[in-house]
Amino acid sequence: MSLLFTARLHARHTIFRFSPRVAGAILAVAFCAIASAAEVPLTLSQAQTLAVARSRQLAAQDLAVVSAQEMAVAAGQLPDPVLKFGIDNLPVSGSDRLSLTSDFMTMRRVGVMQEITRADKRQSRAAHYDSAAEKSLAEKAIAVAAIQRDTALAWLDRYYAEQMAAAIMEQAAQARLEIAASEGAYRAGRGSQADIFAARSASGLIDDRFSEAQRRVRNTKTMLARWIGTAAEDPLVGQPQVEAIRLDPATLDMELGHHPQIGVLNKQIEIAEADAKLAQADKSADWSVELAYQQRGPDYGNMISIGVSIPLQWDQKNRQDRELSAKLAMVEQAKAERDEMLRAHVAETRTMIAEWENDRERSARYEGELIPLAKQRTEAVVGAYRGNKASLADLLAARRNEIDVRIQALQLQADTARLWAQLNFSFPLDAAGTHSLATEHKDAQ
Repeated sequence: MSLLFTARLHARHTIFRFSPRVAGAILAVAFCAIASAAEVPLTLSQAQTLAVARSRQLAAQDLAVVSAQEMAVAAGQLPDPVLKFGIDNLPVSGSDRLSLTSDFMTMRRVGVMQEITRADKRQSRAAHYDSAAEKSLAEKAIAVAAIQRDTALAWLDRYYAEQMAAAIMEQAAQARLEIAASEGAYRAGRGSQADIFAARSASGLIDDRFSEAQRRVRNTKTMLARWIGTAAEDPLVGQPQVEAIRLDPATLDMELGHHPQIGVLNKQIEIAEADAKLAQADKSADWSVELAYQQRGPDYGNMISIGVSIPLQWDQKNRQDRELSAKLAMVEQAKAERDEMLRAHVAETRTMIAEWENDRERSARYEGELIPLAKQRTEAVVGAYRGNKASLADLLAARRNEIDVRIQALQLQADTARLWAQLNFSFPLDAAGTHSLATEHKDAQ
């Protein structure tokens, strides 16, 4: 009877010798697989759509837009008129003391005063809030892009965590067969107890890695639930397509000029410009007009009064001119911050694109060379072990090397996918799931 046949026969009778931890984990995975059969698979785009739909941050941004739009209407109106009451020339001594009708100069007065704010000032004030509303819309676009990006990152983290857990579970099952093979070889006189202990030790280490992988899966589900709620428990479906991004390095400066963060700074410039126009308009004072009706005693005639009030801007050099200079400086400050943000964003994005392309190249190397070589090495050691030309330690080392290479490849794929998500969802997707400001870019390699 060959060693392989003995190992398989013994493995059949020792399958219930799995450690409680691994047995429970396998049963849990099997239960989840059965339960998931009735659940609706969750794609990446579906998760993003659900996250956007349930976001309260976007509702807050909508309210900020409404607030600014309402303020724009209010700021464009004339100030409220002022209703004025009073008593003029009331005697406080003599025989007519505190009399409202005895003295011909005593008058009860009621009037109204209206400040006539110039149209250009009201337009500048309204423009401030109009730009603030547009800024809130740009900030909403930033929020949408962030939700779509962070949801994609959470989805991808869970996807690759489950891939790693599946790879480790496969190796755990193989390790159990190796324990059975070592025990069979020992009974047949072709092995030692040291080989059994080595196989069990290797299996225990794999069990520990599997427990860690399960913890990562649970954590990634928790992070995904932060965005999509209970749907985070649904099974994932769809292979991430990380081979293309929606940014073209050749036109990156122009494309990032339309980025929502740059859009917010552009609106900040418009707000500063509206404030500067208002400061310029404030150099011309607003007049106030007053009309009053004055009632005197029954022996005297009633009167009306008309008045105009004009502020005296006697020190424009130190007040209005300096205020205008301050507002103009804020305009230049906003422009400088916009330009600096754009430069930093372009540099950061180019770095990420270069890293993404390098990770894709390395992933291809793993898939095309390193993983096949690791498998071939394991197969060669298995053949040598069956022919008594290699020790069990060599076989276990080959197995560990293979799983390490596979885990490294999956981790590299996960890193590549995270870079892809950060690049691909730097702009918010429209309802069709596409981005209109950037064309799809594929690596030339």
